[in-house]
Amino acid sequence: MKKILVVDDDLSLRTILNETLSTSGFQVDIAKDGKSALAILAEKQFDLVISDLMMPGMTGIEFMVAARSVDETLGFLIITAYGTVETAVDALQKGAFDFVTKPFSISQIESRVNRYFEYEDLKAENKTLKRKLSDDRKYTRLIGQSVEMVRVFSQISTVARSDAAVFIQGESGTGKELIAQSIHDGSNRSDKPFLKINCSAIPESLFESTLFGHEKGSFTNAIRMHKGLFEEADGGTLLLDEISEIPPNMQAKLLRVLQNHTITRVGNTQELDVDVRVIATSNQDLDKLIRNGQFRADLYYRLNVFPIIVPPLRLRNSDIPLLVDHFLAKFKLKYRYEHKEVALDTLKSITMEDWPGNVRQLENIIERAVLYSGEDEQITREHFNLESEILNVDDASSIKTVTTIAEMEKQMIHNALKRTANNRTQAADLLGISVRTLRNKLHLYDEMNQDMLKLD
Repeated sequence: MKKILVVDDDLSLRTILNETLSTSGFQVDIAKDGKSALAILAEKQFDLVISDLMMPGMTGIEFMVAARSVDETLGFLIITAYGTVETAVDALQKGAFDFVTKPFSISQIESRVNRYFEYEDLKAENKTLKRKLSDDRKYTRLIGQSVEMVRVFSQISTVARSDAAVFIQGESGTGKELIAQSIHDGSNRSDKPFLKINCSAIPESLFESTLFGHEKGSFTNAIRMHKGLFEEADGGTLLLDEISEIPPNMQAKLLRVLQNHTITRVGNTQELDVDVRVIATSNQDLDKLIRNGQFRADLYYRLNVFPIIVPPLRLRNSDIPLLVDHFLAKFKLKYRYEHKEVALDTLKSITMEDWPGNVRQLENIIERAVLYSGEDEQITREHFNLESEILNVDDASSIKTVTTIAEMEKQMIHNALKRTANNRTQAADLLGISVRTLRNKLHLYDEMNQDMLKLD
């Protein structure tokens, strides 16, 4: 139910608006002036405020500025009997959604309120669509036909429509995040937010604020109210990537949220209801962490309602040709190569590799091979330069390997410049680097060539 706060020093108007909006299905609170309204806002959350412009103590615009400094997402409708073009423009510039002059009919107010919420729904829908488009769905779908991956697909299909917590375990680079995305996309929450956070990337001091939010002034640099990820993901799915990295002092708080479905912002005592499906991932052995006292067993059981174990690439080699075709198509399109294929003997060689970095490593090395192969239509093992993938830095041959990598980089830049007729801006775009970086690389290679001439 949408919550509206009506602020007006006219008792009769407050009463009429309260009754009208309540009858229309909104939850309504009322206040006689800006000061008392701010006190209410400190205790409760609202979706929209309808405020008179001229009130004792502070004007409606002054109140709006103060309220939006606490919650910048708060919507405002300003009403007044003293409407001028200048006043209307001032209210809109300071953040009001609309401006209504007295006298007005109740139907006018209802229409403006409904218009505001329709506008907010459109913004939310647009944000969701943009997020889905930015995910480049064409190349983030799961690939595989091995027995191991068919089992994973079956598990995704089984759990997606439920609200059960899912715990995805697997080595780094196996596609745990893509599985989480697939579960969300196949759920009844697919039109709601899918947010993700890498637990290892959050400083311990900011963990609670990041997940649960904070109030203005609750700690140094907390200059405004901030909604946490649980609140932002309300109705949708939250992916807690590398959950094993969550600090011990946060594990009990996360457990409480999963049990009670409520959060409390830092600096506040009010509990807020949240409806969030949690998916967690880890590449660590949590059983071992539990035995060592580094992870709570009760939190693990709460997260591990539906476990999915993702097989490493070395245990599903039969999927490698499919993955190679998939990534080759992706990078041919990205780098504008129409004809390019992997040599059959090279593909057989790739299929026999262990790939310790799993699918992520395979994708990266195929991109490198596409660039390194240049205008060659056939990609060979030489273009993959697999030896550098298993480089042992303690080995005396490491100097030779590093030199090979430098030469490979030089060749990739040469190919990019050739394809763009020496247009450095376009070449940098092809390589995914800045023009400045490209210029610096060319300068470095020129110096290396000069040094080699001196040695000769």
